[in-house]
Amino acid sequence: MTPRLLTVTVATAFLWLVWAADLVWPGSVSILGYGIVPRTSFGMRGIVVAPFIHASLQHLVANTIPFLILGGLVVLRGARTFAYVATISALIAGVGTWLFGTGNAQHVGASGVVFGFFGYLLVRTIFDRRLTSALVTLLVAALYGATMLSSLMPAQGVSWSGHLFGFLGGVTAARIGSPTSRSSSRFPPPPPRPRAGSGARSS
Repeated sequence: MTPRLLTVTVATAFLWLVWAADLVWPGSVSILGYGIVPRTSFGMRGIVVAPFIHASLQHLVANTIPFLILGGLVVLRGARTFAYVATISALIAGVGTWLFGTGNAQHVGASGVVFGFFGYLLVRTIFDRRLTSALVTLLVAALYGATMLSSLMPAQGVSWSGHLFGFLGGVTAARIGSPTSRSSSRFPPPPPRPRAGSGARSS
């Protein structure tokens, strides 16, 4: 198994591991807590762990499939890029949900990260200007465009804020650029300065 494939596999396996542990965990609260409860001090802790918590098996499966597909497309750029996009998307989705999400509710699930992958794949093409990126964008739009856009609308029992801010997180990650892309410059480094006593002489 390649390191890139292993990255997506381990991340997905962890989602399922938390869900399985919650099945035997006493009480109705996840082993990781309540998730994000907007505008509460204890709910703020859920910003980090909410993507790993799922309310039901159906909820988990619904997130697992696009997580594998879209995350698999992101990880083609490297494991570091995958981790970078997932982290930025989760944090912006979490903070946005805590600030603007429906109150008196627990917001959980990896959908914010999934929407982050979606936003990243759509927008990154603008900065890459590569044919392969454009083809990936067309594929993603064809597979998930209508579904993702409809999920951004407020609906009962759906964390629209997590979807919206997750998408914005992915766009932000695309705009900033991945760690790999930032480390390389479009322009070659300047030539080294000549040492004293060597090189051209002035007259």
